[in-house]
Amino acid sequence: MRVKYRSINHRMDLRSLILYRWYFSRPCQWGLNVVITVLLALAFIEKPTSLTVTSDLRYRQQKATWEPPCGLTETIEITCLVTLSLDLIFKLYLIGREEFLKCKWLIGNMVVITVSIADWMLSLGLACDGTMRIRRILRPFFLLQNSSLMKKTLKCIKRTVPEIASVMFLVVLHVFLFTMFAMLLFVRGENPEENKEWDFYFRNFPQSLTSLLVLLTTANNPDVMTPAYSLNRAFSAFFMLFSGFGTFFLMNLVTAIIYNQFRGYLVMSIQTSIARRRLAIRAAFELLHGQVFQERSHTEEDTSECVLVKTVVKVMKRVKINDYYRKAIIRKAHQSYCGYLGRKAFQELFDELDKDRIKEIILVNDSEKKLSEREDYYLETINSFFIVCYLLEMGLKMVAFGLRGYVSYNSNIFDGSITLLLLGLQISIFATYRLPFSQWNPSHEGLLPLWEMSRLLNMLIIFRFLRIIPNIKLMALVASTLMDLVKNLRAFAGILVVVYYMFAVVGIWLFKGVITAPATGSVTNGSGTGKMSSNTTVVCGSYEQLGYWSNNFDDFASALVLLYNIMVVNNWNVFLDVYSRYTSEWSKLYFIAWWLTSSVMWANLFVAFILENFIYKWDRSQSQSMSDVRRADVETTVQLMFRERMLEPTEEGFVSQPLQHPHLHLTM
Repeated sequence: MRVKYRSINHRMDLRSLILYRWYFSRPCQWGLNVVITVLLALAFIEKPTSLTVTSDLRYRQQKATWEPPCGLTETIEITCLVTLSLDLIFKLYLIGREEFLKCKWLIGNMVVITVSIADWMLSLGLACDGTMRIRRILRPFFLLQNSSLMKKTLKCIKRTVPEIASVMFLVVLHVFLFTMFAMLLFVRGENPEENKEWDFYFRNFPQSLTSLLVLLTTANNPDVMTPAYSLNRAFSAFFMLFSGFGTFFLMNLVTAIIYNQFRGYLVMSIQTSIARRRLAIRAAFELLHGQVFQERSHTEEDTSECVLVKTVVKVMKRVKINDYYRKAIIRKAHQSYCGYLGRKAFQELFDELDKDRIKEIILVNDSEKKLSEREDYYLETINSFFIVCYLLEMGLKMVAFGLRGYVSYNSNIFDGSITLLLLGLQISIFATYRLPFSQWNPSHEGLLPLWEMSRLLNMLIIFRFLRIIPNIKLMALVASTLMDLVKNLRAFAGILVVVYYMFAVVGIWLFKGVITAPATGSVTNGSGTGKMSSNTTVVCGSYEQLGYWSNNFDDFASALVLLYNIMVVNNWNVFLDVYSRYTSEWSKLYFIAWWLTSSVMWANLFVAFILENFIYKWDRSQSQSMSDVRRADVETTVQLMFRERMLEPTEEGFVSQPLQHPHLHLTM
């Protein structure tokens, strides 16, 4: 069986299965993740190190920067690479040479490890003085290779890119045509005062193209149109037409296409995972149903296509799985009154794996208990906590608004009345039963039994929440969507880490040290305004005038921050300008590539996933009964979000694939 949707094409002998369970145990996998994390984190320590208080170029030059001695990071790195090599050898043994050669990811893993070790040896030969270490850009591969869902996401992204190429071509054509119009429209005139639009934004083709590309992201609006608009208000029509069609139509069309295409490819990818689990469960059924012939009773019922419930329970007690899922599967198995499970019933047992555990509050747990079995101490503690909070809220409102101001709001009168009732009822409970509370006893004399008084108290607490009933449904959907994003967005976050890492490494290669800070005292104030030196002034809105000295590619941490600032596209034209001035116009290709990768592709994928998650929950809450809605709140995995659009594997596939297993010998 495959709880984690893994392949079943591995060795099935006892020794291999023991090693397999050890390899995929939580400590072993956590250890492997720690090794990959340490390997990736070396970029913060390696030259150029990020272990400085500030990344500001003006101050880093004045202070000595600690650099790791030669051999320190290299020793840590080779230890990680050796561990990953052993991990690869272990996988090769478990699945065999034939299956290993079929897996492109494992072959790629072998190539990356080989190249990394060769580059590591070259660095040692150069006394750790190599400026371009190829292995640094290869490190994120280990993060990708270790996550099946991340690999599926990357595959979906790869297939989505060609589908949006046509729309991106329209975007490029749109920007290009308006660039040509702008160069014809904003030409250099005789009056220097009327040439500001041409001088600042449309002096030549690269500058014009960059200005309109930045305008597509609204980062330089309305700055780019202000000089021309100041001369003639009719010029605003050009910029409004460009932004209206490009930003609000084409870019949103890109979002729609990415959502539609990615959704389809993700369904196809997750379909494979579902089929893999189904196949594993079917193979487990074929292995277990042989036990029926040894232990079944001689009855007229045909049990040749069944498995014994007690056999399933025995196996589940030995399987390493979350206790919640184990108990759920065993409980469902015991619902078979005949003591046998057919193929379909056996398959349905493991639908419990797709459900998330719901932590029930005390009231829910006590709802199925008798009065004599209920524990009142914890319930009264919770009730007392709520009452104290309500009294504190009531007192603070009275202090803030005064008594007259407090009673002028109907909601305050409602809340205050309920709070006073709660306080009076709680005092009567303390006076009648005192502490510690004992369990309810029918012979106990009093106005009301403790449980009945506690239940009345809880009814009043719930009644106090009636004022927010109109918002509860939407709030619940939003909250559950956020929780699902935290759990199911790890693959997307991993892909983002990979692209950040790779672009940061490339950025350091290309732009490390190209921007030089001004001499001490040449900047007049902390914001960087004023003069660069006694004879050099800075342009308003430039990198130097804005004081962006801490945004650079001089170390790994600074590169990550700079990439983030560009991803949110606010003032990203400043970075386009400064690096083109200090290097060449070709440097803009790097920043445009990052904008397309992060802001256009990844951000839209993130939006697509949020939409799919929310729409799934909304549709389920609108179209199903309360019991189904409760079930929908439980079923929150990525696989279940798309299950309704998936096809179950055919019976022929169930039968043929286990028979073709290289290490599993079945007869069906």
